Amino acid sequence: MIRELLIKLVSETQCLVYGRDIVIELVSQATSKLDGNLNLLDIGCGDGTDLTNIRDRIEPNRGGKKYANKYYGIETEAKNIQAAKQQGIQVLSANIEKDRLPFDNEFFDIVIINQVLEHTKELFFIFGELSRIMKKNAILVVGVPNLASFHNRIALLFGFQPPTIELLSAHIRGFTKNDFKKFVETDGFFELIEYKGSGFYPFPMKMSKLLGKLFPTMAVGSFYKIRRMDKDGNFILILDNFSFETPYKRNLFL
Repeated sequence: MIRELLIKLVSETQCLVYGRDIVIELVSQATSKLDGNLNLLDIGCGDGTDLTNIRDRIEPNRGGKKYANKYYGIETEAKNIQAAKQQGIQVLSANIEKDRLPFDNEFFDIVIINQVLEHTKELFFIFGELSRIMKKNAILVVGVPNLASFHNRIALLFGFQPPTIELLSAHIRGFTKNDFKKFVETDGFFELIEYKGSGFYPFPMKMSKLLGKLFPTMAVGSFYKIRRMDKDGNFILILDNFSFETPYKRNLFL
């Protein structure tokens, strides 16, 4: 009975993992300080929900001015590509772990990558491409499951695999705030400027929302607002400073 209750509570609050309100808030904050036409990209855009929500929020709230913002998505599932295109999003297909992203250098003002990185091995390659396609001072919004969440800590305390990185799942990466900050800020290409949490298993909706705000480093989902710094070059070059026993893919498009 207890197990069934916990499963029910988790399923009711699972939507908070995607942090859609947080993503909208972080992007809206960034765009409010920008002028002119903007280029926005959502990597792993799904059916375009995040981008359409953002468009609905920011279009009427930039000083009453009309802008010709452009919305792009990277997606691989045909059904999602069709749905996103119907929302007016320019969708392209690419394998972000091995393909050069089909955009010019320093093209984007805002990039979103929500609930994607936990599925990837080639973080160095991905951030190399991000460092290439983002303008200087552009904003990156990242959402990932939190390995240090309350429920993951409890699971590990009792000798269970943290659900966020169970072997019988699609997740192959685990993220905590401090370690992700260390990664992205290596060598000065990016700077973490804001962090938020969303959801708190296994509590009901109202309490889950409150606890996620009060204790973000123990929330289910982690959300990062990151600035592309002025440094020239490509993030992938930090691999020259380390000797890993994993043959990470290097960017061949420098």
